[in-house]
Amino acid sequence: MSQRNTAELVVINGTLPDAPGTVNVAAAGGRLLAMGGDEVLALVDPGTRIIDADGGAVLPGINDAHLHFIASAMARFGYLDVGAAAASNWEDVAGILAAAAPGRDGWIRAHGWDEVVLGPGGAEVLRGLRPGTPVVVFDQTGHQLLANRTAMAAAGLGERPAVPAGGVVGRTASGDPSGLFVDAAMELITAALPPVPREDLREAVLKFQRLLHAQGITSLTEPGLGPGGRALLGGACTTDALELLGTLAHDGGLTMRVNALLLFAGTGGVSAEAVRAGLDSGLQHLFTDRGIDPHLLRIAGVKVFADGTPRSGTAWMTEPYGTECSHGSMVVAGATDAERVAELNEIVRLIHAAGLQAGIHATGDAATEAAIDAIVAAQADGRTGRHYIIHGAFGSNESLHRLAEHGIGYSTNPSIRAAAGDLMMRLLGKERFGRHQPLNSALRAGVQLNIASDSPVTDTDWRRTVAAAVTRDTVHAPGNPDDPERISTQQALLAMTALPAWQDHAEDFKGRLAPGLAADLCVLDGPWPAAGAIDELAERHVAWTVAAGTVVHQPGWVAAGRP
Repeated sequence: MSQRNTAELVVINGTLPDAPGTVNVAAAGGRLLAMGGDEVLALVDPGTRIIDADGGAVLPGINDAHLHFIASAMARFGYLDVGAAAASNWEDVAGILAAAAPGRDGWIRAHGWDEVVLGPGGAEVLRGLRPGTPVVVFDQTGHQLLANRTAMAAAGLGERPAVPAGGVVGRTASGDPSGLFVDAAMELITAALPPVPREDLREAVLKFQRLLHAQGITSLTEPGLGPGGRALLGGACTTDALELLGTLAHDGGLTMRVNALLLFAGTGGVSAEAVRAGLDSGLQHLFTDRGIDPHLLRIAGVKVFADGTPRSGTAWMTEPYGTECSHGSMVVAGATDAERVAELNEIVRLIHAAGLQAGIHATGDAATEAAIDAIVAAQADGRTGRHYIIHGAFGSNESLHRLAEHGIGYSTNPSIRAAAGDLMMRLLGKERFGRHQPLNSALRAGVQLNIASDSPVTDTDWRRTVAAAVTRDTVHAPGNPDDPERISTQQALLAMTALPAWQDHAEDFKGRLAPGLAADLCVLDGPWPAAGAIDELAERHVAWTVAAGTVVHQPGWVAAGRP
């Protein structure tokens, strides 16, 4: 029991996923005071708020360790939706764009097209659409965009634009730009995008924060804000967005705990020069001496794109893959593989020397190995930086043992594997796809693993992420019951609560239910599913969410605002 004798909030009649019977949980001052039976009720006084869980599971607040907060907010509440729920073919997409009114800046921005759903041909359909109005449409992955002729003209593109390192420009049969821009080449268009108006961004962020709280999420890692964010997932992930989060935190509007990674280049073409200039700017100190609680908002490190994605052919693999049967390459600056590897090493060294965390996007096994090598080299000074691999691909479990040995984390996204399973199997082959996301092997090797949504690439509903990790299903086929990389429901829950707290340097502050830790709670409307009953999780809904001891969602509140 705590020395404090009065609770501000008590949850009664709850259940825990890993213990029999019921539990009462008391909190005050933003921290948990006590957990137990009737003795906890001694902390109740007339001013205590009591929540009756009625047998529902009481969980630590969910921590989505890779969720593009700003991009997701704009995709959900700021941009036109052309995702699978809104459009089943390219003609549907064209119809949505044709009927749309331009924004205040005269541009039409949309998000969510997915070639897996729509098939090829988007550039041909959209290139001539809306003459006189610039149109830019970002895909679901954030690694590709489509632009119409007016947008390309506004960006000053000629017939043969120079392609930046780490980028791809689609071409027509005559060799002109088709309107498709991949990875670093997206900056050819996004450089011309006017900034998102601050008030539009603020409104979208607050609505999205409420939606996340309605899903039981109390912490997240925002993986990429800064000068390079103009080319990422809609163009809103800029330094201005980082400053907005600071203002919200200072003024009391931010109730989501946010760990942010800086982004000094887009999804391709990052160089040591760009990272050095970014660090020299002092952006990492933006929230210092502003009275902002670092447990609420902090700049944790720097996001680096080592390669792209398998579907765009820009993942770097040791074995050929895809329709082009190529190895792909890293999207780091450099003319050869050796130059790009050396550049990545220097980038990670700079981040490590600055005392920051490197979150390295790597979707190919060769890129993953290069990232591990770069981290190991940087940590030769004897200090472990809690750097981590984002997404990841592993040719063998030996790489996982290297992660564990050197204190390197691994953050991956089971819902992406589930959604893109058929495409990934075609690109990688059955054997390599079977090894994709070796969750159980990683845990057995002692790796600090977490699972996350990567929203807006997939939905923020953490129940789907947990189910995908447990079942290894894809949208078209059930997972193999004997798949050795399946994990248990309890392991999956830990990978969205306690384990991402390690990534946040906050395992002694949040992620578990224990006296003295943060009073961040997710209360379900029923008990946690028993082993082997993962399907029941879809029937559980979040009834209450508590962040720092304050109720931020309760029954009757709608996701994007109270009635």
